[in-house]
Amino acid sequence: MKRIARSSRQGMRCAGSAAVEFALVFPLLFLALYGIVTYSVLFVAEQNLTLAAEEGARAALNYQSATSIAAALAARGSNACIVANESTGWLGAYAQCASQVQGCTYDGAMSCMRITLTYDYANHPLVPRLPLLSLALPQTLSSAATVQLDPENVL
Repeated sequence: MKRIARSSRQGMRCAGSAAVEFALVFPLLFLALYGIVTYSVLFVAEQNLTLAAEEGARAALNYQSATSIAAALAARGSNACIVANESTGWLGAYAQCASQVQGCTYDGAMSCMRITLTYDYANHPLVPRLPLLSLALPQTLSSAATVQLDPENVL
């Protein structure tokens, strides 16, 4: 009888140890889960920006009738940004598009149009920020796509 009473008292003394261990381990588990979710959402947003920039670059290849080469390039850039902004979808109006025409690096006679999409993640986070973890997150997300334009067929 003495043996049973002694073992039950030991069990009573250890009853709260599981709760204490959980309280010590839970913040680390939560931090790991938060990191996985946050960087997964960032990866999906970056892929969405890349896809939208590629769609905008493809749209820049569509024929635009204009009276001058400059007007045609401006119309192509505008069309590219319209399509790219429509393709960003869930990122909404916070994704900014810019198009730039420059000479191609591999052939100066050719023109290349670069479509760049940027998302201001610092001011419009997709996942709520934790105080110290915001240091490890990027300020902006960006993606770019380049398309080659034939100068003879710009108009």
